[in-house]
Amino acid sequence: MNNTFSDNNQIGMVSTFPELVHTDFKGEMNALCWYRNLDGDFNEITAKLSLKENITEVHSEDLLALQLSEKGNIARKIILNDLQLLTDFGASPSLNLLKCYERDDEFDFISTDVYSFHVDRSPIATDTFLCTYHGAASDIISNSQAEQKILIPEIRAKLKKLHDGAEEEFEGFLKENYFDLHYQANEDAKPINLGLGHLWRLAVDHPKQQVLPCIHRAPIENEGEYRLLLIC
Repeated sequence: MNNTFSDNNQIGMVSTFPELVHTDFKGEMNALCWYRNLDGDFNEITAKLSLKENITEVHSEDLLALQLSEKGNIARKIILNDLQLLTDFGASPSLNLLKCYERDDEFDFISTDVYSFHVDRSPIATDTFLCTYHGAASDIISNSQAEQKILIPEIRAKLKKLHDGAEEEFEGFLKENYFDLHYQANEDAKPINLGLGHLWRLAVDHPKQQVLPCIHRAPIENEGEYRLLLIC
C-alpha cells in the first residue's frame, strides 16, 4: 500500500469496488482510493486509438475493435470491466483519449479551467469517479491547504469590478460563472498525485453532502503523450 495515500487523513483506502461506492465520506476524508497495481499494456491501447479532437470519447466497441498483444488485451479487459462496474452502479462513465483540455485565459487574475484547483458541483447527490490508465495523473489537495479564490481580497475586488451590477446579485454572478468553484493553493501546500491505475471517488458539492468537496485539478500533460482517462 502506498504510504502517501494511507497516511493521509483526506484519503480513505479500499480494496474492492463495493467498498469504494458504499464507504461514507466523513470528517476530513473526502477522497476514496481503490488502490490497484494493474497488469496490462495501457500504452499500447493509447497508441492504437485515434484522436479525433483534443478530447475524444472512446466507446467499448472502439476498444473491442483493436488488435492487441496479450498484455494489451489484459489492459482492455480491465478498462471494460471498470466501465461495466460503474454502469451497473448507475453512473455514466466516459473513457477519454485526451491531448489537452481547453484553457481559460479570458482573465489574467482568475482561471476557471480544469487545470486550476477546483471542486465539482451537482444539484443531486453524486460523486466524481476517475482513473488515469496512461499519461499524467490528476492531483488533489487538502481543503486546509487552499483558499477559495473569490475570498482572496484582490481577486474579489476585480470580480466586483467585472460584475458591475447590484451588490445583492454578486454572489449569484460568482456561481453562474463558476468562479466560486476555484481555489488557490497555499504556498506550503502539498498536492497529492492520484497515480496510475487506481480508481478514485471524490466528494462533490451537493445539498446532501456531509463533507467538504474534494479540491482537484487536471495535470499539465506530458510532452507528446496522450492521457487515457476514465471519468464520471
